[in-house]
Amino acid sequence: MQNQPESRPFPLRPAASGASVTSAVGMQESAGRMRARRQSLFTQTVIWVTGLICLSFLLATLAQAWSNSQLMQRVQAAQQQEQQFQQHHDDLARAAKYYNNPFVLESEARQQLGYIRPGEHAVIVVSPASPPAQSAPGHSAPAHTQGFWQDWWNIFFGVGG
Repeated sequence: MQNQPESRPFPLRPAASGASVTSAVGMQESAGRMRARRQSLFTQTVIWVTGLICLSFLLATLAQAWSNSQLMQRVQAAQQQEQQFQQHHDDLARAAKYYNNPFVLESEARQQLGYIRPGEHAVIVVSPASPPAQSAPGHSAPAHTQGFWQDWWNIFFGVGG
């Protein structure tokens, strides 16, 4: 038989590795394991940074939505106020058109201010506030049997009847 080294399925020590005996026991991490851990730490960092960016975008979107809501409320309030002003303006425009009519002006001046045209005579009807007091307790006034027109004649011309 020839002298051939025995081939083992697993070498005792890796040929290109400078690993010590303690690595076989598990005291020191291998280079592959360290690389995997670094990649895992990098992956976790990327995930956390991505999550924080997404969270900041979400918060910015919510803040913008709240701001838009506030602006919409202010716009609606301003539109309601504008409608009220427009309604008031329309009322004033109708009143101005109504009072531009000379017959309306004359009627209002006569009724509310008591104005009369030159050459007219104003007639003011005044009713007594209380009935006249009787001078004699036993003496009664004659019964009023005159007609409706006689009452008007007495009011306008002050003639006793």
